[in-house]
Amino acid sequence: MDNTPGAREQGLPPLLIEAVSYAEDRHWEVVPGTRLIDGDGPAHCSCGDARCPLPGAHQAEDDWRSRASAGPGVVRRWWTEQPDASILLPTGSSFDVLDVPEVAGCLALARMERMGLQLGPVVAAPAAAGQAGRRLHFLVLPGVAAKLPEMLRKLGWTAGRLDLVARGEGDFIVAPPSRVGPYSFAQWARPPSAINRWLPDAAELINPLAYACGREAAQPDRKPLRPVAAGSR
Repeated sequence: MDNTPGAREQGLPPLLIEAVSYAEDRHWEVVPGTRLIDGDGPAHCSCGDARCPLPGAHQAEDDWRSRASAGPGVVRRWWTEQPDASILLPTGSSFDVLDVPEVAGCLALARMERMGLQLGPVVAAPAAAGQAGRRLHFLVLPGVAAKLPEMLRKLGWTAGRLDLVARGEGDFIVAPPSRVGPYSFAQWARPPSAINRWLPDAAELINPLAYACGREAAQPDRKPLRPVAAGSR
């Protein structure tokens, strides 16, 4: 039996399948975000802002956090009514996220694999307007957002030196296979699976991530890499 999220209910809209699987299989809270509107000139965000920093992939309502649900029935109804809505995963409850540039994230992934570290799921997503390139989001146990500055200080890094961000309470990430802008999608660099159901503590990942971010900060002209989106959908 294939227990990979999204393996069931073929024929339904992909976003509906994935949103339900996140709630049903992983017990993650999800909430529908904005969507891209095509067919009326250039693709644009349903929020109506011509300069939207995350077109088609951000909060649709002010009370989005309180509306988030891990109830499969509720989630199914949302995406039945809004099949093109992006999937947002709130951070700070089921997991926090360590958010790094794509190149640094790829270097860190390779190092973590050599070290034999157990990773959680990892999302590759387009960056918001004003940020360069794409980002990798490493899912970790909740609670790192408040601890990150001290964790980096112990490794010899002062605040603001590294492009390494913790996403916790009140924030979110865009989940695959949501569309972000007219040409990009969120993908899984490491998809949810039976072997990564238990998330790692951020303390296990922070050293290789900080090392990779520091290395890339010293080489700003390095060309971006494209992560292998294992099992991307």
